[in-house]
Amino acid sequence: MARYSALLDACVLVPISLADTLLRIAEAGLYRPLWSERILDEMVAAIVAVHPALPSGAARRRASVMQSSFPDATVADWQDLEAGLTLPDPDDRHVVAAALQGRADMIVTANLRDFPADVLDPIGLEVQDPDTFLLNQLDLEPDLTIATLRGQAAATRRPAITTKVLLEHLAKCGVPRFASAAAAQLWREA
Repeated sequence: MARYSALLDACVLVPISLADTLLRIAEAGLYRPLWSERILDEMVAAIVAVHPALPSGAARRRASVMQSSFPDATVADWQDLEAGLTLPDPDDRHVVAAALQGRADMIVTANLRDFPADVLDPIGLEVQDPDTFLLNQLDLEPDLTIATLRGQAAATRRPAITTKVLLEHLAKCGVPRFASAAAAQLWREA
């Protein structure tokens, strides 16, 4: 099991290509993912709001698959920590509380402004956007990260996609620098 752990905020778990990449890289052992039931509930609600035509229960099934694939990822008993936290958006205190309870090294979120360094630094937490987080994974383990992306593309059905198309999807999901760097890595290997 990876020692480095990252709490994944709901916003990075909603786009399917991005969530799949983050979880596959965790499955490859590059880091240990963390979340709370509340984060998964927020993810489910956001997926349903963004994709109202999805079959009933599809978003909840995704959350269940995530929990069964990563049985030690769900952080519990974080609620008592929430009251002592001050953030620009009080609705985000649960994310920091879960990160603290789960002993996360970092929070991965697209909402960096909601998690200021002057609040997180003193409590030993770092925050990164998913683009920076994935770039760091690519830098630390380029071969494993590229192999993971290839595997993700090969496993994608309806429609089947290439790694190049996957990287285009990821760029649209908010990780354009990672997609560009991974594409350059693939080009060098070709």
